Amino acid sequence: MYPETMPQDNPNSQRINPNAGRRVAAGLGALSQFGRALRLARGAALGLTMALSGNADAHAADKLRVAAQKTGTLAWELGLIKSRGLDKAADLEIEVTELASPEAAKIALAGDAVDVILTDWLWVARERSLGAKLVFAPYSTALGAVMVPANSPVLSLADLKGKTISVAGGPLDKSWLLLQALAKASTFDLKSIAHVIYGAPALLYQKSLNGEADASLNFWTYCASLESRGFRRLIAMDEVETRLGAKDRVAMVGYVFSEGFAQRAPNALERFFKIANEARETLVGSDADWVEIGRKAGVETAAELALYRRTYVEGIPNRSIDAEFADASALYRILFKAGGADLVGPAAELDPAIYYRGASGKRAPEH
Repeated sequence: MYPETMPQDNPNSQRINPNAGRRVAAGLGALSQFGRALRLARGAALGLTMALSGNADAHAADKLRVAAQKTGTLAWELGLIKSRGLDKAADLEIEVTELASPEAAKIALAGDAVDVILTDWLWVARERSLGAKLVFAPYSTALGAVMVPANSPVLSLADLKGKTISVAGGPLDKSWLLLQALAKASTFDLKSIAHVIYGAPALLYQKSLNGEADASLNFWTYCASLESRGFRRLIAMDEVETRLGAKDRVAMVGYVFSEGFAQRAPNALERFFKIANEARETLVGSDADWVEIGRKAGVETAAELALYRRTYVEGIPNRSIDAEFADASALYRILFKAGGADLVGPAAELDPAIYYRGASGKRAPEH
């Protein structure tokens, strides 16, 4: 799932209780211990920790145009970067463009309206196989799940025969492609046996609450909200990855930008990755920032906020690019075997050049 949208993006979702922030704050004591422990354990491994280049320009601030959705996880981090002055300290001018969907971000990048977006490496691989010189730097391993009501008779993917499943992100969404590959490995075509509805994640979240779908494959933020409202996970996407052969959780979502931009502004990129990591480290242990995030997202209970926080923190990548590429390649081969070019594009193997390996070309952003 993309970590870019929240239930509040839906104007028809539940109204926010004005007392929600106080109730959430009351339950944050345990979360504080959780956040501090993870921060100490993972330390500098969090996020993108590329070292600053010693010859960075010290005069005019370098401009970086970043696309983000207003209530997405990247927006949380960008807001913290600006409020703490991390951008100015890094001699960066970050111009944020708020967009309505991941698809809009892809269009903005293709049209050179922005420099950096968040999307998945499957899309980058497809675009590279078609000639676009894009690169990918891991951002998050957090993925969604197939959610069903607590009392649903659906206990497996095969039980979705004749049922309705809503899919966020469209027919080429990475999670949907992986889920279809797993179903085909079990000798059935999920797209054929079930009635599939595609739509915006916020709309499908509301349909789930209204009982208009038997199952829903949505982004992780919406899954957390559904779980806090009594839904259960039929299967989580990280389990799907493992069953398809990945050795660990794969960073499916990452910063994406053109090779040309990386060549023109390598120092600016490295400084951006460094302050993005600082923002993440702050979020890991800051109760106050999570209370504010919960308020803006319409979170009404400490339990729901705990799910958001835990999933966000656990989704911060901490593996080498070589390890990421090995697992991504394994998943890609299965997807290509399951659906060929229709699913992933014409390339039979994942191009290792999709991973950004830093200004030196010898290393990747560390996690």
